[in-house]
Amino acid sequence: MKKLTLFFVFAIACLSIHAQQALWGAGEIVSPQINSDNTVTFRLNAPQAVKVEVTGDFLSPQKQQTSFGLVDAPGTAELKKNDKGIWEFTTPQSLAPELYSYSFLIDGCKVTDPSNVYMIRDVASVTSVFIIGGGRADLCKVNAVPHGSVTRRWYQSPSLGLTRRITIYTPPGYEESKANYPVLYLLHGMGGDEEAWIALGRTAQILDNLIATGKVKPMIVVMPNGNAVQEAAPGESSLGFYKPTFQLPKTMEGSYEKAFPEIVSFIDLNYRTVKAKSGRAIAGLSMGGFHSLHISKEYPDMFDYVGLFSAAILPDKENSSPVYMDMDKKLQVQFDKHPKLYWIAIGKADFLYKANADYRKRLDEHKFPYKYFETEEGHIWKNWRIYLSEFAPQLFDK
Repeated sequence: MKKLTLFFVFAIACLSIHAQQALWGAGEIVSPQINSDNTVTFRLNAPQAVKVEVTGDFLSPQKQQTSFGLVDAPGTAELKKNDKGIWEFTTPQSLAPELYSYSFLIDGCKVTDPSNVYMIRDVASVTSVFIIGGGRADLCKVNAVPHGSVTRRWYQSPSLGLTRRITIYTPPGYEESKANYPVLYLLHGMGGDEEAWIALGRTAQILDNLIATGKVKPMIVVMPNGNAVQEAAPGESSLGFYKPTFQLPKTMEGSYEKAFPEIVSFIDLNYRTVKAKSGRAIAGLSMGGFHSLHISKEYPDMFDYVGLFSAAILPDKENSSPVYMDMDKKLQVQFDKHPKLYWIAIGKADFLYKANADYRKRLDEHKFPYKYFETEEGHIWKNWRIYLSEFAPQLFDK
């Protein structure tokens, strides 16, 4: 018995030493290090590596050919090995305030930064992230303001034959209040899911901070899964862990648009909402902008506020869904009902810029009123976070 007791004491001591070593190892390298002048230093301990690079959206973009045409891809920069055998790179210039993502390339193999625990998934890519504070970027930070709540709920979709998951933000004070709140339905792009806007878009932080300043009316934000064949985000459904893919069956072919009233009904039934057109907004990025365009014209009495962020506009020419038929006629009905805001935003370098310019020309020809907001750069989350922060203050007669 004495020998057994000694064995357990020895085992516990070994585990404790091992755990402490893990703690010490984690603190040896600081990366990324945000310097006082807002330059950033990246470090990596990879003694056997021949070449180490960093790639991220803080570097000048490179053009990359995709099925959508030429798009901006993150640039790269080489790290140099210092006298301690640690690879280092410091940005030559200060970085502007923003939420940035990056990865390391070790002899061509892409990895996250092992010294940085802060990561975000976008489709099938996981990247490390950091924030340079100041200006608009402070909206993306958790600040000392009242905070809303974020929940994941499941709802029944008879139209799609699935039980589906949805992410819902309720504003500060919702639980204690008895008031009814307006609702923004915020839709993700192709390859995204109900986690995209809350993680990559920093929706909760942006809304918390804007509500605290009084610039935005307290609202519920509903972030559904826009993939008609999915129950939920990868790893969050009965399908278990599988590799996320970019383009899924039933993508932008009408099924999701037809089923969307089920989401609105679920929210109106389970939350204290303003159950009227005047209390509802819909907006989305890329594919989500496409969905917002076609859902809002399909149900012209449902939404008084519409936001198209870098939106795809027209369906595939081979698509014969009734949702996309008689587009001009449906738009005429929608605008005859005088939506309070129809807002279009896109970056100058976006590969969908021409499609949006053509759509604005179409609206102009029919004398349909809208507001237009243009930024630099392209089809990136930086722009979509900006668009959310510009769109939300215009909602619900604030």
